[in-house]
Amino acid sequence: MYPSERRDALLRVLSQKGFVSIQDLAAQLNVSEITIRRDLTMLQRQGMVEKVAGGGRAAKSTSELAFMNKRVLQQAEKSAIAKRALSLIEPGMTIGMSAGTTTWTLAKWIKPESFATGSGTPTAQREVKERRSQARMKRESLTFVTNSTNIAIALQANGWRDIHLTGGQFRTPSDALVGPLAEQSARQLHTDLLFLGAHGVDLEFGVSSPNLQEASVHRVLMERAETVILLFDHTKWGVRGFAHLAMLDEVDVVITDASAEKDGDSDPHAEEIAELRRRGTEVIAARTETDDT
Repeated sequence: MYPSERRDALLRVLSQKGFVSIQDLAAQLNVSEITIRRDLTMLQRQGMVEKVAGGGRAAKSTSELAFMNKRVLQQAEKSAIAKRALSLIEPGMTIGMSAGTTTWTLAKWIKPESFATGSGTPTAQREVKERRSQARMKRESLTFVTNSTNIAIALQANGWRDIHLTGGQFRTPSDALVGPLAEQSARQLHTDLLFLGAHGVDLEFGVSSPNLQEASVHRVLMERAETVILLFDHTKWGVRGFAHLAMLDEVDVVITDASAEKDGDSDPHAEEIAELRRRGTEVIAARTETDDT
């Protein structure tokens, strides 16, 4: 395993389990404790982890990680969220997608064949032919609007054709298009659904971003959407990013992972989920494969 792969694996372990001791990390990754200490030191300098006595934990702050680093975190949760979000898409819709790794995961799941169904009566060969024909038709029937180059590339790789990028200034680490041009373009468009990612979600502060320009573009996308669907995993709860984006009552549907709904005192987010529902927000809990076993 290369050092970069090892550090990605270390980040995944910390993001899934919270605090992990140096001894356990060394055993799981099959390396020495000295190597783990060195990796934790490097990742702490990058703002990705926090070193604590005897181990480490994933950083939870307003700092922003690079897209390439964020996309490996909470992969199971993001995939579960994406699958539930997929069920809300209907043929003929115009779909807005804000920049982010959870929305990017959703883009990878949106495939023309997801909306193609066979009749059930023809022979297997004819059914396959009809499904392919339907897939071609469905490929024509969805339109996408995004300020993310990564999302546009993922959609194009899946065979979608009607993809609109807002234009604007390309910024890292999020790989998003921002600025006056992006806002002006987004303001001229209308979407049926907007899948909105989040850096942080807090009952009082609302939805937040670590970047003012990005928050501004995403705000315009919200204003031009009929329905706003907020996608985030449980690690975003309680995080207050630098830039306020929206209050939670401006969101129509929330899709988060089911770990926020598990029974028992160990669940730190059950109260937030219950409060959102009391306020009238539809909350969908997406179960990971681990939750189902």
